[in-house]
Amino acid sequence: MPLATLPLAAQRAQAAEPLGAEDFDRYTQGKTLFYGFDGTAYGVERYLPGRRVIWSFLDGRCQEGIWYQQADQICFVYEQRGEPQCWSFSLSAKGLSARFQNDPEATELYESGEIDEEMLCLGPEVGV
Repeated sequence: MPLATLPLAAQRAQAAEPLGAEDFDRYTQGKTLFYGFDGTAYGVERYLPGRRVIWSFLDGRCQEGIWYQQADQICFVYEQRGEPQCWSFSLSAKGLSARFQNDPEATELYESGEIDEEMLCLGPEVGV
């Protein structure tokens, strides 16, 4: 049964301890992972060497960034956004799950798939 169809309480029960930088990097590097939220597609992220990432909300607009570990969270800083976005990642048999700023009441994403092809990133918007 896909993680997206499990009740939220069951997903939380499957959650493991937060991943540190080494385990997170080992699991994600070289992958393009899709994330879901509340049963719908949320975004996609490509994990590159050197703790670099490319994120998209599936709209063709991509943001390059970096990630680093801070306490038990993995924080991302993207080129269009100066402030870090920190998440607690855990890994279960169903894949990654991420809780925003380790807040039980905040957004919780889950891995909903991986692709072997490149993400769709449209070029910069140009006016006439």
